[in-house]
Amino acid sequence: MTGSGPLLLGIDIGTASSKGVLCTPEGDVLASATIAHETSFPRPGWAEHDADTIWWGEFVQLCRVLLSGRYGPADVGAVAVSAIGPCMLPVDAGGRPLRPGILYGIDRRATAEIDLLHERCGRDAILALGGAFLTTQAVGPKIRWLRDHEPEVFAQTAMIQSSQGYVVFRLTGEHRVDRHTASYYTPLFDLETMQWSGRFADEVIGLDRLPPIVESTDVVGTVTAAASAETGLCVGTPVAMGTMDAVAEALSAGVTRPGEMLVMYGSTLFLVNLAEAPHIDPRIWNTAYCLPGRVAITGGLATSGLLTSWFRDLVRGDAAGEVADYATLAARAQAVPAGCDGLVCLPYFAGERNPLHDPEARGVFAGLTLAHTQGHLYRALLESVGYGFRHNLEVHAEIGAAPRRVLAAGGWVQNLAWVQMLSDIAGMTQEIPERTIGASYGDAFLAGQAIGVAPPPEAMEGTWVRIARTVEPDLRDRATYDETYAVYRSLYTHVRDDLHALSRLAGERRT
Repeated sequence: MTGSGPLLLGIDIGTASSKGVLCTPEGDVLASATIAHETSFPRPGWAEHDADTIWWGEFVQLCRVLLSGRYGPADVGAVAVSAIGPCMLPVDAGGRPLRPGILYGIDRRATAEIDLLHERCGRDAILALGGAFLTTQAVGPKIRWLRDHEPEVFAQTAMIQSSQGYVVFRLTGEHRVDRHTASYYTPLFDLETMQWSGRFADEVIGLDRLPPIVESTDVVGTVTAAASAETGLCVGTPVAMGTMDAVAEALSAGVTRPGEMLVMYGSTLFLVNLAEAPHIDPRIWNTAYCLPGRVAITGGLATSGLLTSWFRDLVRGDAAGEVADYATLAARAQAVPAGCDGLVCLPYFAGERNPLHDPEARGVFAGLTLAHTQGHLYRALLESVGYGFRHNLEVHAEIGAAPRRVLAAGGWVQNLAWVQMLSDIAGMTQEIPERTIGASYGDAFLAGQAIGVAPPPEAMEGTWVRIARTVEPDLRDRATYDETYAVYRSLYTHVRDDLHALSRLAGERRT
């Protein structure tokens, strides 16, 4: 049986969970499901997923759940998938993973390779070619790490796959990568041609071991008999390429025109800002977007929701025997005034991405006194994300790419007090769509684009996207936030060398 129904299946594999939706071509959600999973941190600075258990395994589970009720496999007209990224997964000639997938910027194992490639290829040359310096977000240094540290695996590697690219391969048997994800394979991607570049390939890997680049809206192939047996999808169902989770989420919120920015509230805070053209600056990343012919300035914080889960787990049971859940912590934070009575946090618990690009940065609480409480500490964590958001917005304004409209999405957008806090700190209005399902919803739209049943991207608003709430900045605490933000910015410059020394010390003690 071949899937020829009208419905669109979108599935997203995230850092901490996987989500799927079944939609009509008009954007109505008929079914949804979520599966939680763990990220492996086998060593300090490493972050990995098992590709078969999490990426493919949870895709299979979500297909089975979503298509076991009122709607079945024959109702699906097309499927698209997104996933965390950019990730690096070496596979052999049969497409089998040779090791766990190495995750995006939260995995900091390749810092020495970043320095090596910058030295050998030239920082300015790399920036000019790909629109970004090498950072922990770049795939190139992680491939070089594999080459230098696991040569036996590198020798067996027939293809370097991305996270969602691996799922697409398991569905169709075709190795492909979308243009947005390929943008992060610095220094192997040419931003001008939007194709692979062999200029620095000798220092990383031959281009014959990289998948062909396609658009996110391209139909890569159809579901094979083997994939059908596992997923339940009908043989022959069209499979769109899909993309990375952040831009799929941006699309789900209606980011389609230059000047529109997504703030993605997730495990990390990520920004996707559509621009008329690239803006070459070392503090940001220039990428292709998930819609053909569009350019995005991207970046974000290395931690966001990860900070809150870390703190909750740290204080899960307090002395009074209470359970320190998110609601309790939020209530305690709300009772604390803006500025946390002179307490400020640097949220660099996993290094920092934009605009610092400092994998050796570390978290800091500064200004602690015996009067500070659990609520002060938790609010300081929340405010620190707002200060990081403001720092990024200032950089975008400095390079001439200030957003004219900001849309908010992601799992943590349900915490309206946190969204309000970021608006207050940054002085920026945020619009929250009615549907905040996230990247899987954007995937369903990409599937509809691929087979020509969804409306044009510019016509999403009013159908796929409806704005439910507008969060305006509350200026009553503006002076306090301005003063604390100034300390936040100054603090890092004063303690940076000490944080790097502590990072080295932790490394020495691990060996």
